[in-house]
Amino acid sequence: MEKEEILKRAKAYIAAEKDARFSKEVEDLIAKEDWAELEDRFYQTLEFGTGGLRGIMGGGTNRMNTLEINQATQGLANYVIKAFPEKAKAGTLSAVVAYDSRLNSDVFAEATALIFAANGIKAYLFSGLRPTPELSFAIRELKADTGVVVTASHNPRMYNGYKAYWNDGAQVIEPHDVGIIKEVNAVTEVKTISKEEALKNGTLKIIDKEIDEKFWAMCKAQLFRPELIKEKAGEVKIVYTPLHGTGAMHVEKVLGDLGLKVITVPEQREPDGNFPTVEKPNPEEKPALTLAVELGKKENADCVMATDPDSDRFGTAFPDKNGEWVLLSGNQMGAMLIEYVLLSRKELGTMPADPVVVRSIVTSPFGDAICKKFGVRMIECLTGFKWIAAVEAEMEAKGTGDYVFGLEESYGYKVEKEVMDKDGVSAAALCAEMTLYWRSQGKSLLEHLNDMYKEYGYFEDRAISQNFPGSSGKEIMAGIMTKLRTEGLKSLGGKTVTSIRDVQNQIVFDPANPADKKPFDLPKSNVLQFFLDGGTIVSARPSGTEPKIKFYINSVMPLEGGCDKCLANAKEKAGALCDAIAQEIKSILDAAK
Repeated sequence: MEKEEILKRAKAYIAAEKDARFSKEVEDLIAKEDWAELEDRFYQTLEFGTGGLRGIMGGGTNRMNTLEINQATQGLANYVIKAFPEKAKAGTLSAVVAYDSRLNSDVFAEATALIFAANGIKAYLFSGLRPTPELSFAIRELKADTGVVVTASHNPRMYNGYKAYWNDGAQVIEPHDVGIIKEVNAVTEVKTISKEEALKNGTLKIIDKEIDEKFWAMCKAQLFRPELIKEKAGEVKIVYTPLHGTGAMHVEKVLGDLGLKVITVPEQREPDGNFPTVEKPNPEEKPALTLAVELGKKENADCVMATDPDSDRFGTAFPDKNGEWVLLSGNQMGAMLIEYVLLSRKELGTMPADPVVVRSIVTSPFGDAICKKFGVRMIECLTGFKWIAAVEAEMEAKGTGDYVFGLEESYGYKVEKEVMDKDGVSAAALCAEMTLYWRSQGKSLLEHLNDMYKEYGYFEDRAISQNFPGSSGKEIMAGIMTKLRTEGLKSLGGKTVTSIRDVQNQIVFDPANPADKKPFDLPKSNVLQFFLDGGTIVSARPSGTEPKIKFYINSVMPLEGGCDKCLANAKEKAGALCDAIAQEIKSILDAAK
């Protein structure tokens, strides 16, 4: 981009930005003539995508800042007013706004609430930081028309984000997402109001305990064996970390009410958007759980639990028989929760007529094998919990199934119907109960996981990602997907590719006979899946929220018997296969740099 164009965009931004902190950043960059940084901040406008906004905080059109938040909220307000004209005319529209511990989250959330208020939409704003699942719960509880949570979930500290929700408590999908994007792009004027005036005229209401207490009760109501918890709660010691996020208040309350002993990592208990003890506040990553595991060893704990900054993701680690701590993957914990939910419903006689579990297409098929045993349908959907919620909502509307559980490999789980998003708080309670249940059967969770492998086969999963930041990043990632889509892959890890699923083009075909393409029913998404001989699946997907492309390896290896040696052999074979496939994927990524 030419310097003149950069300077033109930068000056236009400075004139429009009302937050002096962000505009001064750009002014300083101009003074220093830091053209490389300026180009990165202005080569594009941060796109309001299908779920909202996410990006690095700072001044510039390609950054998360007050100007971008204001534009997004005004567009969302305009769309809501058009979507519900009778309520708009009657002055009964409402929205809920929540935020997490990230830097600027409180500022962005208040700005969002005041714009809703100025547009005649009553804004319910939480008095302090709250988890994303509570935002979803509050929308449904308050019968609001929309909602926003300011969060960048598990991203590094420099990020923040803005997620838009509809009146069902789920993140927006078609047609609303497309309609909101059009409105955001068409905004020419942003309306706002002072906090004092909004409180005085009733268009802003601060909420807290009246929603908190109902949310806690809902989480506890999901449990299957409260009597077991009362009887055995003292036998399990849990170390927990909220990773400087929103979780401590809720996880400590819910688990504490159940009588469980919870020791929270002191260095990570208080909310802090600088995340001083972790590079990435992500329970999927082993380094994020280092302090929790160290405390777990010191306290001789039975389990380590972690939630990400907005408490929608839930991670765990358990000590094995040798005292070594094992971090479970999202697929492993998801499979165990599926089985526990299904066996509990079966034992207690609460299995519905047509039970359904929903998973994303890049989540391990481990759960499919479990569902088959219990005679339960498994439905696939696109990546992202909004799609799981959409399947649930469609089933409920049409009476075509009974939702019992939803999961995705990125540590997202949902057992309740009162929340239409993944929920790390209820997952923590359910995991605690599951731990007690298997202990009452004489097994640790890790021992039971090995029993599951012996019954269903050994499943191993890998995730490989590569960042491609900057103005050229999108082009590189697009090039990778185009090459994979046009040239395809005939084999991976020595295994023949027997089928390719192109979600963008909604087709499935055998690469040996590419002309014979069959349609399949999923919304379009830039995902390619390669099904290998033997059952392993490899998926390629550019991230929708970060400048990275992700590859998922979901391998399955049958056991030649039910013995420990059989399991060890299956693990060795699966590990070698995953290693070989990972090496080929890395070669593809390296070639694209």
